[in-house]
Amino acid sequence: MPPTTATPPATATPTAAPSSAPATSIGPLTPHLYAPDALRPLRAKEHFLKADTLVELHAHPWPQLTFSTRGVIRLSTLEGSYIVPPSRALWVPPDMPHSISLIEDAELRTVYLHAWLGPGWDKCEVLEISPLMRALMLALDTTPDGRPPADPQAPQRERWIAPLLVDELERATQIRIDVPLPADKRLRQLCEAMLRNPANRATLAERAHAIGASERTVARLFRDQLGMSWQRWRQQAVLAHALPLLARGMAVSQVASASGYATDSAFCAMFKAATGQSPTAFQHKKRA
Repeated sequence: MPPTTATPPATATPTAAPSSAPATSIGPLTPHLYAPDALRPLRAKEHFLKADTLVELHAHPWPQLTFSTRGVIRLSTLEGSYIVPPSRALWVPPDMPHSISLIEDAELRTVYLHAWLGPGWDKCEVLEISPLMRALMLALDTTPDGRPPADPQAPQRERWIAPLLVDELERATQIRIDVPLPADKRLRQLCEAMLRNPANRATLAERAHAIGASERTVARLFRDQLGMSWQRWRQQAVLAHALPLLARGMAVSQVASASGYATDSAFCAMFKAATGQSPTAFQHKKRA
């Protein structure tokens, strides 16, 4: 079955991309050459992509797991944005338009699952990758259709791996750090400005004035459209900005400054209150 490809309207460009425009924009990474079916219910592919690459908005009729063996990526949907360091994988439901931004050079891995496989989750889920889950995903052949698999036993191994991988998915710890985005055009404009420059400490009143609305109206829109206050949403946006910087090994003091905090202690207090862990717990050592 050919992939369903969506062309993003002007407002659907990934909103949590790095502060500068991606240097390279590319189309979907040939999902139709890896379509899962009853014979091969799991299909895997890998791509080495440079920092600031944008994989354009697209969709396909099967669910997927996205992760990287090195490098931090950001996957965006029309409803929000998700940070995916190497310790995590992101479940994307079938038929959900999504794009991917490379925060740094990354080895991008994707596992497609047949529609009858896996959890029935209807929204994106960020999952901690267990050692077994990682081993199972990396054991899958990544040869596209039209070429013989590198492993002649690949179809059989995929059928064996499928139920165990699904069990690992259902056991995985889910992490709720994402940045939802509103449908209201004015509020979306405010949110996008915040995501482009999270260090800007402008007040809600100042941001509301910039989009031609009152502070009271904007505060109500946050509650009605996103189910949270401005302060809570801003905290999520700061976390989404800070996590990839920490994953790169940036010093906490630098991350705090880049996130708009005057002191390290204030940033660390916010971070621990939101995640239950200190910022250093999210710093990942680079692999040799």
